[in-house]
Amino acid sequence: MREDFVLGLSSKGFHRMHYTEWGDAANPRVVICVHGLARNGRDFDDLAQALQQDFRVVCPDVAGRGKSDWLYAKEDYGYPQYSADMTALIARVSAGGAKTIYWVGTSMGGMLGMVLASRPSTPIKKLILNDVGTLIPKASMERIAAYVGKDPRFKTFKEM
Repeated sequence: MREDFVLGLSSKGFHRMHYTEWGDAANPRVVICVHGLARNGRDFDDLAQALQQDFRVVCPDVAGRGKSDWLYAKEDYGYPQYSADMTALIARVSAGGAKTIYWVGTSMGGMLGMVLASRPSTPIKKLILNDVGTLIPKASMERIAAYVGKDPRFKTFKEM
């Protein structure tokens, strides 16, 4: 397992998007695994370990999650910025010899995969989606809004 980062550019400056990588860095077959809204790339450790003999597996932490930098402007958190950051990651792995890119996406990561795979001349050859669809029901959005952005700290152990 290796760790590195790529630079992304948002409206207020550069930021680092961290990623964890398994397998042979020269392998032309790359799996990019992208997590959901409130998660991080380490969600895919078990999958990456299982695939590393046959693939190079790259698992980024989307901006503001895991070991990636926070963005300077809260309005930059969204699919245009995430897509640009993933494009930088795709460029990095392609420069390293990737000829085939497979995408595994959970929830938000799946939606990002759909956006990128739908573009002309996409390098994504296969797309695996988990916990995502083309429509997110209102009740699901309300449930997500109830916990995203909340301070997860408690005043006492008993309160937790």
